Amino acid sequence: MDFESFGEWQVRQALYPDGHNSLIATMKKLRPKCIIMEATGVYYFDLAVVLVEAGLPVAVIPPKSTKNFANIKLQNSKTDSIDAALLAEYGMRMEPRLWTPPDQHRQALRSLGRQINRLTGSQTQAKNRLHAMKAAQSTPTLLVEDEQEAIEMLGRRIERLKQAAMTLLRQSPELKRLYRHFCAAKGIAQATAPAFLAELRVLPDHLKFAHRSAVVPGWIYACTSLEAAFIRPRISKAGNAHIRSALYMPAMSAVRFDPNAKAFYETLVARRKTKLQAQVAVMRNT
Repeated sequence: MDFESFGEWQVRQALYPDGHNSLIATMKKLRPKCIIMEATGVYYFDLAVVLVEAGLPVAVIPPKSTKNFANIKLQNSKTDSIDAALLAEYGMRMEPRLWTPPDQHRQALRSLGRQINRLTGSQTQAKNRLHAMKAAQSTPTLLVEDEQEAIEMLGRRIERLKQAAMTLLRQSPELKRLYRHFCAAKGIAQATAPAFLAELRVLPDHLKFAHRSAVVPGWIYACTSLEAAFIRPRISKAGNAHIRSALYMPAMSAVRFDPNAKAFYETLVARRKTKLQAQVAVMRNT
C-alpha cells in the first residue's frame, strides 16, 4: 500500500468509529515500529486512543514539529503522499517518544469541557441575535420568545454539564487538587478552571515547558514597520482554541482586580504595546 492510498484510506477510517477495527487489523498485519500521527483535527485523539489500547505503538507529534521538519528539508508542497512520507521520515530520524493516552477521568473531562465551550459560544450567538431582534421594531413577538427559550435551554444544558464536570473533578484527587490551585488565581473560578484542566491534563507529562506553552495563544506581529502602521496585532489562531476562549475573560478580570496582573498590563501599555498585546501577554502568564 503506497503512502497516498494509505493516507486517504486512513482518513476515511478515522471519520467513522466502526472503521477503527479495520484499521487496527491492518496495522497489526503491517507490524509498524511506530505509528506517527499529527495532533490535528478532531479525529486524531480518539483514533490514537483505540490504537494504543489495541497494543500498537503510537507517537503523537505537534503540527509545528512537522512544519519545522518540512522547512528544514525545504519542502513546501503538501499532498497526502508527501505528508505521509514526511511523517515516516520524521519518525525514523527523530524517534519520538511513544504516546500514552490520559486516563478515563481526563478524557471525560476533556469531552465535557469542549461541549461546554461549544454551548457557551452558541448561547452568546443567541444572545446577540436576541439583542438584534429587540432592536428591530418589525420583529414578531413570537421570534423574541423563541430565542429567549433557546437561551434558557442552552443555559440549563451548560449548567448540567458543569455539574457533571465538577463531579468528575471531585472523583479524582489529582484533578481536585489542581482545581483548587487554579481557583486561587484571580479571575479563574468554577467556569474557567475545568476548561483549563480539560485541555492541559490530556497533554503528555514529558512535554517541556516550551511545548506546553505552545497551546496558549500567542502573537502575530507585523513583518515590517510600514505594515505595522496599518495592521494592528491580533490574537493568533495558533494554539488551543478552547484555552484561548477560556482565558480571555479571566485575563480581563485579573487586570482589574489582581495588583500584579494590573501592574504587568500597565507596564506593557507604557512601553507602547497595544491593549490587545498586553491582554494576550496577561493570558499567556495567567
